[in-house]
Amino acid sequence: MSNGIASIPLAVAPAAPARPIAPRTKMLLEAPILPALLRLAAPNVLNLLAFVGLITFDGLFVGRLGPDALAGISLVFPWVMLMQHAAASGMGGAVSSAVARALGAGQKARANDLATHAVWLALMLSASFSFLMLLAGPLFYRWMGGHGAVLEAAIAYSNVAFGGALSIWMLNLLCNVVRGTGNMGLPATVIVVCVLGHVVISPLLIFGLGPIPALGPAGAGWGLVTSFGAGSIFLLAYLRNARSLVTLSFRGIRFQWGLLGEFFRVGIPGMLNVAITNVTVIALTGVAGHLGRDTAIAYAMGARLEYIIIPLGFGIGTGIVALIGTNWGARQYARARAIAWSGGAVAAAFCGAVGLFFALFPRLWMSIFTIDEEIVRIGVSYLQIVGPAYALYGFGIGLYFACQGYGKLVLAVVANGIRFLVAAGGGFIAVFWMEAGTAGIFAAIALGFVAYAGLTSLALSRFKVTTPATGSGS
Repeated sequence: MSNGIASIPLAVAPAAPARPIAPRTKMLLEAPILPALLRLAAPNVLNLLAFVGLITFDGLFVGRLGPDALAGISLVFPWVMLMQHAAASGMGGAVSSAVARALGAGQKARANDLATHAVWLALMLSASFSFLMLLAGPLFYRWMGGHGAVLEAAIAYSNVAFGGALSIWMLNLLCNVVRGTGNMGLPATVIVVCVLGHVVISPLLIFGLGPIPALGPAGAGWGLVTSFGAGSIFLLAYLRNARSLVTLSFRGIRFQWGLLGEFFRVGIPGMLNVAITNVTVIALTGVAGHLGRDTAIAYAMGARLEYIIIPLGFGIGTGIVALIGTNWGARQYARARAIAWSGGAVAAAFCGAVGLFFALFPRLWMSIFTIDEEIVRIGVSYLQIVGPAYALYGFGIGLYFACQGYGKLVLAVVANGIRFLVAAGGGFIAVFWMEAGTAGIFAAIALGFVAYAGLTSLALSRFKVTTPATGSGS
């Protein structure tokens, strides 16, 4: 750290002999930035549609069991999304970045070893999440206001979802191995098929059909882990095939803490960032719950739109990571910097369009989940106040992924931490000190997005490349 600038020192390596470059890698290094970014992001629109299904259909199906069941899974949902986002963009982004930088530097054997270690990482992290949430989940749900039938529904759903955590971790980390090669189409297709399977299976398990017993809220959990488990098995088979640019093999591969350290260096700050994002929703759910069950449900349903903005930003962000990681590994630093700012602008445009649409037509969103007029009224207020700020949230998400591509996340995570303080802290003050009600909570959330966009811009602008030879920025 010098003069307030985060410098990234780089050793000057001797010139390497020319080597063949895979066509996909060549595209990442040479194609015009905006078309390349949109080409990489396009398949992930399928991811967005898939997650829209995951986010909306569980609420739609379980909502038919009554408000207690809907409130129960609403308590668990932020924790499931915490795990999903930790796997997809927290540690998963670290996997994608490491594989992309290895391929950009021409180190295919290292990329293969990283893929194998990603499988071991999925085993380790899924076991940790399962142990924590199976033991402590009920305590968390009680703190969030769950009691009686609401708590019973929450625990039924939670035990299945977190008992099968391995399927979620394995699917997402293997998807990110493939994304690190620049192949966005295959992971997007696999996730779409998994979510479609979940949408088909879940109502059968929730309500029962013929010999299939009605499992209630637990059925939604079984639909999730079953479909994601099938996707994981497919990706394991694909990565063991010679057609894959990165090959997964366990024979003769020595476990190396250094390779896990490559993931942890970027992934731990990434998981902390994911935790901050989801704990913000969890904390605000708790604050809203103090204003009554209707307010808690309305906020939870409105905030589900944030869980669409996040995968939309993720869909664009995975392309940003692959482009920046590959160019960074190939020492094309000026191109990497241009990709970062272009990516932030693209994410802002797409996320802002979604937010603006539902700010103008909020009842389209709320009517998916309930016809209760009071819940709809509060949810409409959320969308009208917070929706226009989604462009700034998208911009911050895009720049976060740019930092992930560089392998430098600390400042971006700090920016999200400050967003948490502004949104959750401001919401607490609005309710308990200012008595500003739901409008005060929602205004604090929007202000948090403003802070996030500004601070991630500052974080990215403070990165500077230096070399021992010149010490100058590149």
